[in-house]
Amino acid sequence: MTNGNDRLNMLEDLINMAHAAGADAADALFAEGVSFSLACRLGVTEQLERSEGADLGLRVFKGNRQAIVSSSDVSPDALKELVSRAVAMAAAVPEDPFCGIADAGQIMSGAAEDLDMSEPGEPTADTLKDRALEAEDAARAVDGVSNTEGAEASWSRSSIALAASNGFRGTRDGTRSGLSVSVLAGEGTAMERDYDYASAVYSADLPTAADLGTRAGEQTVARLNPRKVGSAHVPVVYSPRVSGSILGHLSSAINGASIARGTSFLKDRMGERIFPEAISIIDDPLRQRGLRSKAFDGEGLPTGRCAIIDCGELKTWILNLRNARQLNLSPTGHASRGTSSPPGAGVTNFYMQAGELSPAELMSDIDQGLLVTEMIGHGINYVTGDYSRGATGFWIENGQPVYPVSEITIAGNLNDMFANITAANDLQFRYGTDAPTLRVDGMTIAGK
Repeated sequence: MTNGNDRLNMLEDLINMAHAAGADAADALFAEGVSFSLACRLGVTEQLERSEGADLGLRVFKGNRQAIVSSSDVSPDALKELVSRAVAMAAAVPEDPFCGIADAGQIMSGAAEDLDMSEPGEPTADTLKDRALEAEDAARAVDGVSNTEGAEASWSRSSIALAASNGFRGTRDGTRSGLSVSVLAGEGTAMERDYDYASAVYSADLPTAADLGTRAGEQTVARLNPRKVGSAHVPVVYSPRVSGSILGHLSSAINGASIARGTSFLKDRMGERIFPEAISIIDDPLRQRGLRSKAFDGEGLPTGRCAIIDCGELKTWILNLRNARQLNLSPTGHASRGTSSPPGAGVTNFYMQAGELSPAELMSDIDQGLLVTEMIGHGINYVTGDYSRGATGFWIENGQPVYPVSEITIAGNLNDMFANITAANDLQFRYGTDAPTLRVDGMTIAGK
């Protein structure tokens, strides 16, 4: 892959060319990566893939007009054409009073903090094969597993360089290792499927392939012979595999673009307690080896740990520069971007802090309820907060999950759900958006 200084020098040359062609300001992003994956089924390798790619994006400004062009060709002639096209487009598009790069005083200064995001070396095909086979073998060894959809082990390395005419220069590298397995249990129309997967910056931080495979097999067998339940108004418990979806709905509702448009059900709730006092939700882009860690955002602003929800109170929106200007607020360092579109805004390592009760204690007083282990569909109205999603899981009686259930719809309103959440103490950082087991009282389920 290209040396970081070489990437930055190329971007600075591109920005200088844009100035010479008539741009008032510019920034440029270069991204490249390599990915490697191996899939097997029934002990036989079915697929081995490796891909490499690079992409360059240039954003130029003429007054309050901006244009973005991208290319995978970085030859001198292609870069000249890229600049010419971008400047011509910027002169023709409508004005946007909120666009523009950061002021020099807003950008990150000094060296970026080392977040240990890049594992040295690259795994061999044999290493990936051994991981995938071990995971699949462990899953198939679980009594009751009847077939497999296969296992996959993967690895990737990515690198970006970002430069702007305000003086910002930054590079970021990262690796990612992944492992997944999916198996089936039962026969004919009574078959059930489940899976497990994991992802980590360092392969050493993955669970063992045997543990992951065994978990996938046991989860699959536990789903056999599901029952249907009638409609009811009961507590719903979200397992950690799906509880992060609640945080995902929160992050969408507090995204600066939605707030600026007035299309979020939380648009007037800043500074209010929307969760119970025991709940705090953190965004931490500086976590060592975090799946989404980064020292600077997509506009060159420094990032930092912040409490989005502090003791139940909503403390901030998720803002890039444009949204912040629309709302007359300061940006929060949450800009995210690719090479072919303007910066958006998004959370990084987003998690709900653990509570005090164990999952068993959280369920102990539930006479009738639902433990959700998989979600289906996305029926969320972010204007009203109305929530409706399909689910499968286990029916709870007298504080214990007693049998699997399927074909259930969970309904409620996110305002009420947020206000009635209780968190267990089993938080693990596995997905980038993470929460412990969560209990939400007062949900409506629609069954048979």
